[in-house]
Amino acid sequence: MKKNINIAVIGLGQIGSYLLNEINLKKKDIELKTGKKIKVVAISAKNINKKRKYKIKKEIFYKNPIDIIKKLDVDILFEAIGQSDGISKKIVEISLKNKINVITPNKALIAKHGDFLTYLAEKNKVNLEFEASVAGGIPILRTIKEGLATNKINKVYGILNGTCNYILSEMEKSKETFSNVLKKAQNLGYAEPGNPKLDLNGHDAFAKIRILSSLAFNKKISKANCLMEGIENIDFKDVEIASKLNYRIKLLGITEIINNQLFERVHPCLVKKDSYIGNVNGVMNVVIVHGNPIGESILQGEGAGPCATSSALMSDLLSILRGNIKYPFGIPSAKRKKPKIYNIKNYNNSLYLRFEVKDKPGVLSQITKHLAKRRISVERLIQIPDHKKKTASIVIITHKSNENDVQNCLKSFKNNRNILKKPTLIRLL
Repeated sequence: MKKNINIAVIGLGQIGSYLLNEINLKKKDIELKTGKKIKVVAISAKNINKKRKYKIKKEIFYKNPIDIIKKLDVDILFEAIGQSDGISKKIVEISLKNKINVITPNKALIAKHGDFLTYLAEKNKVNLEFEASVAGGIPILRTIKEGLATNKINKVYGILNGTCNYILSEMEKSKETFSNVLKKAQNLGYAEPGNPKLDLNGHDAFAKIRILSSLAFNKKISKANCLMEGIENIDFKDVEIASKLNYRIKLLGITEIINNQLFERVHPCLVKKDSYIGNVNGVMNVVIVHGNPIGESILQGEGAGPCATSSALMSDLLSILRGNIKYPFGIPSAKRKKPKIYNIKNYNNSLYLRFEVKDKPGVLSQITKHLAKRRISVERLIQIPDHKKKTASIVIITHKSNENDVQNCLKSFKNNRNILKKPTLIRLL
């Protein structure tokens, strides 16, 4: 690679503008560590006049990012727009075809089009780097790709969304409702002020799980429908009961190989209070890797925000500047096979079930009879009456039970007038 490197930054939101400032501040440090002189020759965003925390050079601003590739000699392009399709995909695709190295924190783009973009990068002998797409500042992708390169990994799981982790932690700590804590998260900038849906419904964590699966298990990115649940239906009552049972609720992303089949999922879990993952609170992320011969490896840190994301983006920049052309997913694209998908109907796990019921004789036996009929065995049972409302909460922890049996069992309660709302199901880790 030549000594003088031209850089373009596309997208100047929170992450893009913070990154741009970091690049300008750390030019000397980068030259010291890589021997390369870098220069930002072009920037692009929707609005040149938008108020930003850091000043931008308007003389290098392009309204249409495609013009940058057509008119300038760019070596490395940062895509920080964040769309799964549209201009994000277009600019990355055109850059790779024009032999420009690309760095992006865009998990939605990589989870959806990563296989095709990887093929383009390999074909044109340039890098496609996306360390910042999973777990912010935690170097999990590079750890799997390089540090654990010869390990046979069989499971990766963790807390991959800081917004959800903050909300669940804060509900336990402050004893406030989901909606109140969500407002607090929005005011602190941990959740989107307008529509935080993608964080809360599990989509964000699931895009990250798809990337982790592909990298950890040397597979193409899975396109199968999988188990995905968010935290929107977690009630403070569940947080409170879990705590009394010595558990905490965490939204986990989990991917593993079972009988040579890929099983990916994102959903709330009850985790033991004294476990490592049970004590990762606030906006922190943690990723736990199980492999052979390494055993268990844990990485924890800031999972979101411009500081953590920018740290990962700069790490990718230095990797490219040091001259390594690497396979984006660790092995050649042609060697990555389509995964065989595990059938969730075969999945067995212990569960937390909460029923809100009329407090009258015979209701509990109705529930336990239905459970027994579906071969769902009760390990622990708690009944919490509300004498004023003449209702009760019945909480059941099951022994390992079949997912399909449980779902069918819960459906059978739909028309039971003694059960006041849809039962709550949370899986145990």
